[in-house]
Amino acid sequence: MKAGLVLAVLAGPALAEPRFADDRAGLPIEHVYSGGWEHFVGGGLAAFDCNGDALPELFAAGGTEPARLFVNRSETGGALRFGLGSVPELKGVTGAYPLDFDSDGHLDLAVLRVGLNRILRGMGDCRFEDVTEDWALPERDAWTTAFAATWEGTAAWPTVFFGNYVDRADPDGPFEACDSSDVIRPGPEGFGAVEVVAPGFCTLSALISDWQRSGTPELRLSNDRHYYVRGGYEQMFRLSPLEERQDWAKVSLWGMGIASRDLTGDGLPEVMMTSMGDQLLQFNRGTGFEDAPYDQGATAHRPHTGEDGRPSTGWHAEFGDVDNDGRADLFIAKGNVDQMPGMAMQDPNTLLLQRADGTFEEVGAAAGIATMDRARGAALVDLNGDGLLDLAVVNRRAPMELWRNVTEGAGQWTAVTLTQDAPNRRAVGAWVELRSSEGQQVQEVTIGGGHVGGTAGPLHFGLGQADAAQVRVTWPDGSVGPWQDAWIGGVTDIRR
Repeated sequence: MKAGLVLAVLAGPALAEPRFADDRAGLPIEHVYSGGWEHFVGGGLAAFDCNGDALPELFAAGGTEPARLFVNRSETGGALRFGLGSVPELKGVTGAYPLDFDSDGHLDLAVLRVGLNRILRGMGDCRFEDVTEDWALPERDAWTTAFAATWEGTAAWPTVFFGNYVDRADPDGPFEACDSSDVIRPGPEGFGAVEVVAPGFCTLSALISDWQRSGTPELRLSNDRHYYVRGGYEQMFRLSPLEERQDWAKVSLWGMGIASRDLTGDGLPEVMMTSMGDQLLQFNRGTGFEDAPYDQGATAHRPHTGEDGRPSTGWHAEFGDVDNDGRADLFIAKGNVDQMPGMAMQDPNTLLLQRADGTFEEVGAAAGIATMDRARGAALVDLNGDGLLDLAVVNRRAPMELWRNVTEGAGQWTAVTLTQDAPNRRAVGAWVELRSSEGQQVQEVTIGGGHVGGTAGPLHFGLGQADAAQVRVTWPDGSVGPWQDAWIGGVTDIRR
């Protein structure tokens, strides 16, 4: 038996086959991520609760059209319904990430753009104001396509990373013209010193995680070899001091998105990187990463339905237990960059269901989400509070999709939210362990990953047939809380 499959074997049999209903009629308008070359990439989606009703809103990038906020009006367990919210009008948006920069209890938005990035401060009741200048975000006219953040030590503000793609001002570009990126340290009231990451290799996704569970978070970058062409690779940086790690096996791919989740039960997060052709799942062995074997079933390298047999192009990747059987599944948004003839034009989105032996099986067509538009960003999140993970997908030059999870016979579930005193009120960098009769699961609170968009909200755990579970928290400073009962079928709020 492969070491990477141990945890999954412990979990019980599959309870149900995932099914989704098309609820895009619940959006108040058709939303399209549009634009030319500068918006071939991007199209991110941020999911977060901005009005305190425990249902996540959606902030969708628009490219050359305005970015839009969709306010959740769904009834618990009912059809997905959204109203149109009000945010400062912004065009050129590639994506966004929610986080509470100033630890005031309201989620803010880091808005990534082709041009100057913006910071929208949440003021409650889904109201936002532009505080980019007030918080001293350094101005840089770049093509920003990646973001990650964490709190270091007792700093009052987060350390943030803005990853940039091609340098549009390079007269010899776009090939071999990758821009540099920026790590921005906290200042006394907002942003502070900038440290440049150079050379850059056209970063399209970034994630800060305590990959080795050593108490030291590190920054991992996924880079696009389409434009760096040669000499580049996926990168890993220590944050303090900023230093690139050279002591791990490097890989080079057309890096589009990144996701992490512990799949083996050892408490170390695996990493999934999307690409053109094979998607790459790597097992975390503590001292390094090991490529998953082909028979793991995670490559998702060609369309799984339809007649187009050319290689796939993967974008947003996200782990989540869609049938609540206690095993993390994997969604991958897919779609041709534009008209690349060597890649599939009819490239359906992928849903990989994790089976009891730890392998993955494609179920996207059976689940009903295998659309053929050029997908980009997405969010796998419970949108109507029924304990089933729903799905929203942003498409390039096609309307946004909204899918309600209607899986029958799904397992039990719980979700966990964390709160502590400022700074870092949402405990970014904390680890939540869950144990039940179905086995053990571990998740980390992170900001970053995906493709130009992420989720801030409860950590969702499927429980299979377990009717009880306990959770405990390792807080960002390393202190470990007690085991406590989880609320089965509800959200367990843990306040430090």
